[in-house]
Amino acid sequence: MNFNNLNIGFVYDLRDDYLKEGFTSEQVAEFDTESTISSITRGLTELGCKVDRVGNAKALVKQIVAGKRWDLVFTIAEGVKGRSREAQVPAILELYDIPYTFSDPLVCAMTLDKEMAKKIIRDAGLNTPKSYLVQFDADIANVKLNYPLFAKPVAEGTGKGVDARSKITSPAQLAEVCKALLKQFHQPVLVEEYLPGRESTTAILGTGSKARVLGTMEIRVKEGAPAQDYSYEVKELCEEFVHYFPMPKDGTRQKVEELALACYRALECCDTARVDIRMDANGSPSFIEINPLPGLHPLHSDLPMIATQEGMSYPQLLSEILASALERENL
Repeated sequence: MNFNNLNIGFVYDLRDDYLKEGFTSEQVAEFDTESTISSITRGLTELGCKVDRVGNAKALVKQIVAGKRWDLVFTIAEGVKGRSREAQVPAILELYDIPYTFSDPLVCAMTLDKEMAKKIIRDAGLNTPKSYLVQFDADIANVKLNYPLFAKPVAEGTGKGVDARSKITSPAQLAEVCKALLKQFHQPVLVEEYLPGRESTTAILGTGSKARVLGTMEIRVKEGAPAQDYSYEVKELCEEFVHYFPMPKDGTRQKVEELALACYRALECCDTARVDIRMDANGSPSFIEINPLPGLHPLHSDLPMIATQEGMSYPQLLSEILASALERENL
């Protein structure tokens, strides 16, 4: 597809901007670095696009109100507050009838809330760990799941709220962890039955019936890491503590990818997403969560890493995303 002179507005949350405003490192963990923003800008420019670096959602609103328009908005903005924060930019763009990349507001809001996403997956008859949503301290006593358990904030990403305490082996530990998370993150805590098996992430490209698996990368946390699960600290220091490698192309990978694609379609994601899968004690894959706004750093983010392992260049990955969005929008 020819992208020459395609006028793209690029919307994003730059980590440094929020640090200057006094946000903590953990609060901005989901936001992007200048390296990522520059890489995407260069990649889109190499494809022939004219790229206008807009900035965050508030900057987008100012420019739209001033009369600015684009052929397509490439948005990776995560938003700052609320469980629907990832839906804010696409909702603004729909209000002004401006086409954009990636999933719509409903999907972005629904998938950020991990329990809401799991309800859709369960309704579709797909595997996901049994869970209970703790909204208040009093709910902790109502958790009737099989130990060990795993607890995390229901609407965070990048491993925020996940650490060595997240794997829970007793009711006393469950109470302690849930109370701490409720106080720290001011949102419900998702408690799931812990899956002890292999962990992987699958990249999907396309929309609807045209969605397809790009590839699957296995994730193994090394001995000596701050936690033996994929926690916030482990993710921030992934070069030191995580071994990433292509999942062997066997029957297990086939099952993982079939589940990932089915989940992607059930959740009605668009253009691309990453689906996190983990094995249970019997080696059966289960849906953990999905990221409809996956990181796009060419060297360090999982989606481009999967593309690289499958022989797809970074510009080609961006090209696939653009082509899907333009086809969806009939442009």
